[in-house]
Formats: sequence, C-alpha cells, structure tokens
Amino acid sequence: MRQDSKRSLIVLAIMIAAIFIMAGIYGRDFLQNRLLGQKQGYTFVTDIDRWRKTRRERVVRSYYDFSLGPQLHRLPLEIGEWMGKDVPQDNVEVQILLEPEEYVRRLYHNKNNDFVWLSIIGSRQLKSFHPPQICYDADGWQTEITSKEIELAKGSIFAIHVDAVKNDFEHVILYFFLYPDYLRDPSRGIVLFKVTAPLKGSEEATLELEKEFIRQFFYEAKQ
Repeated sequence: MRQDSKRSLIVLAIMIAAIFIMAGIYGRDFLQNRLLGQKQGYTFVTDIDRWRKTRRERVVRSYYDFSLGPQLHRLPLEIGEWMGKDVPQDNVEVQILLEPEEYVRRLYHNKNNDFVWLSIIGSRQLKSFHPPQICYDADGWQTEITSKEIELAKGSIFAIHVDAVKNDFEHVILYFFLYPDYLRDPSRGIVLFKVTAPLKGSEEATLELEKEFIRQFFYEAKQ
C-alpha cells in the first residue's frame, strides 16, 4: 500500500507540473496578445531554430498575415521602395524533397537597382525546413554561419546569417522561422522567411540592405 501511495503521489506531482507548464505557455500567449494585440496587424513568434526554442525567440508584429495558407502568395509585390515579381519554382528536387504546402519565390528590386530574393516556405512537415546552407554546401559553396540582430521600428528580431562564397560569387542570406504562437505546434504550420542578396559593396552594406527590406514586413518585437 505504501508503495502504491508513493506511485500515486509521483503521478499526481507529474500531472500538477504538466498543468503548470501548460498554464505558463498559455499565459505567455495571453501576454503576447496583451503586449501586441491591441494594434492593427498580425502577431507571430519568431526564432532562429525550428527544433528548439532559443534565447533569440521573440514575439513579432507584422503588417501582413504569415499564417500557413494561400495568403502567403498575396504578399504585396510593391512594398516601400521595392518592386517585386514572382519567379516560378521549377526545381523538381525541391518539391520532391521538401514537399512544401506553400512556396513563394520572388525577386525584388529598388530604384538603386539593388535586388534581393525573397523565399517563403510554409509547411506542417519538419522535413520541409532543412537549413539553406545545406544546398549551398552540396553545390560546392563555402559557407559561414552566424546570427544577426535586425532592428525594427520598435524592438528587434534575430536571423541566421549565411555567408556563401563560390569562385567570384558571394551571397548573403538572412532567414528565420515564424510560428503562430509559443506552442510552436507543427500541425498549425511553420513558415520560413528567407532573404538572399548578392554581395554589393561590403558585407555590412549588403546586410543592411536586407534588413531594410525585412523592415518593410515587420515593425515591432518583444521578448
């Protein structure tokens, strides 16, 4: 009987701990809405890793709906000083290997003839989100990986920074993940937001160009 009582107490303690954990998660989601939910726009959780939470997780506010669905294709082609056009995704291997539910691929340019590639992948499958540097490495590029802070009008978010070099070509990439809430449930959809630009001038100048482009979509973030 004593052994059964101990087991019952352990089970009860585990159940209580689970309840507190879930309450904490939903409490954070409630706080997220209190922090950013009184304004126009859409609220998401962003992070630089799809497998685990990191200290760079942030609640971010966007002018646009990045929930998984066809609305991802309705993001504006004209945004700020940038003009874009859709570029068909004709890489069959991407479709077969990643099986994304939504894939947006665009080329944007500004009045200074700077241009960036915007790639958005939306899916409920984790296999759809292998790190972009894997493709560069497989194609013979040399890559270096760091993280960068992106200052918004209020607050900041973080992105993985990939510097890829092959012969005389150099690409600068910033990417991060968007989740509907702190639970980060894949069944509700995950969205990868990636910006790629060829090196123009210095690396810092190219990074700032990409950050300025990203600020057209996101304007406020809180930890």
